[in-house]
Formats: sequence, structure tokens, C-alpha cells
Amino acid sequence: MSRHIETDISRRTYLKVTGASSVVGLTGIAGCLGDDSEEITPGTAPGFPPFEMREDGELIGFDIDLLEAVVAETEYELGEWDEYEFDGLIPALTSDQIDVIAAAMTINPDRQETISFSDPYWESDQAVLVRDGGEFQPAGWDDFEGRRVGAQSGTTGADQAQQNLIDAGIIDEDDYSSYGNYVFAVEDLENENIDAVVIDLPVAETFAAQRDVEIAFIEETGEEFGFGVRQADDDLREALNDGLAAVQEENTYAEITDRWFGQE
Repeated sequence: MSRHIETDISRRTYLKVTGASSVVGLTGIAGCLGDDSEEITPGTAPGFPPFEMREDGELIGFDIDLLEAVVAETEYELGEWDEYEFDGLIPALTSDQIDVIAAAMTINPDRQETISFSDPYWESDQAVLVRDGGEFQPAGWDDFEGRRVGAQSGTTGADQAQQNLIDAGIIDEDDYSSYGNYVFAVEDLENENIDAVVIDLPVAETFAAQRDVEIAFIEETGEEFGFGVRQADDDLREALNDGLAAVQEENTYAEITDRWFGQE
């Protein structure tokens, strides 16, 4: 059964109703607010529904709700959200423009050479999206010869396309398109500018429920998402882990999950 996403309740109203305290946007600059609180600036990359997206000018999504609920369990305060393209998030973190990444970012060794991660909060595989009812219905990577493929720059979907298609010699570099945002990739797919998109499974399911695209096959990668922090920020990482554990033990995590991934 496909997942149904309800977006008619505002993020802040939802958090108020469920008891997960939303945090009033402050200055966006990390610094002391008082003796007991320190403001942290979160960063994300909209265009990855249902984890993060913009709707009617408001930043909403699973990651947005979850990080706000997690930080509400700590002594930190959450500042205003900064938005980047996905591959700009780690540079923004390491250059102190933001303090935490909440963007469905997979924990992997390459990224851990540069940043640190909280405990995992979500598991995912990769999926291949094609046009709904289209003539291209691949069952595996070997079916992509002569096809045009897209993915979002800096993602594990892009890594899968590189490893399984370009490095394997199944498609040429010229047949691969990189996007700053998966919304643009799916639009190009619908407009027949490319033949497939490689993308995280829950996001693929959301696009399939909302657009004229469908999942052709799933690549089981067993990825885990975590919040990204600077390697030296041990106190913040431990606080996020404690907050995440508290949210998971309470009903808040289940309520946030049900809101964004609840089945029809």
C-alpha cells in the first residue's frame, strides 16, 4: 500500500497539539541565550518530501518536526532554519554557518571523515523511479543501457548511479544528469528529459503517491539517517542522542512518523 502524506495541518500547530514543543525562531546565529541555554542553527535541504519541503512558504517535514522535538528535550534552543542545496550542507556545517544538519543524511564512512552523526533515526533503501505506465520498466541495473538517469548531487542515490551505471560502463557520463533538488529531477522525468531517477525509497514512495511516476525496483542498501554535527561538538551530539532517545521512548516519535508516513 502506498503511503499517504497529510499536509493540511501546519508544522507548528501539529507540534503544539502533540506536545512536542516547537521552538520560536531566534536570530540564526549560534550563541548564548542565558546561563542554561545555547542556541543552535539547524540546516536542511528542501525538496526531499516528506523529510523536508516547502509548502505555502513554510518549511515542513519529518526532519523538521523531529529535530524540533529532539532539541526541546535538551538544554539547547533551536534558531531559525537555514536552507541549502544538499551538497552544500556539510561545507556549511564545517564552516560554522550551521550547527546541525537535519536532511535525511545517510551515515557513511566518507561523511564521517568530515563530520560526526547522532544515533540513527531512520532506515532506508534506494529506489529507481520511472514514468508511470511508461515503456521503460527496468528490473535491474543491466537494463539501463542507452538510458538517461538523474539523481541529486551529493546523495547516496548519486553514488548508486555512479557505481552501478557509470563505473560499470552501462551508461556514459553524458547520460547522467545531476540536480540540486530531487523535485527538479522528478519533473525532468515526467517531462521525458530523463528515463529514471535514483532516490531514497521513502521519498520515492512520496513522489509516486503525488506524481505520474512509479517505483521500478528497489536496491537494498540498508542506509541509516542521522543528524550531522561537527566532529568536535561532542556535547551537542550527546544531547541530540539523549533527546532522540527520549522522543522515541515517548509517543512523540510515533506521532511524527504517523503524520508524515501514515498509511491511507
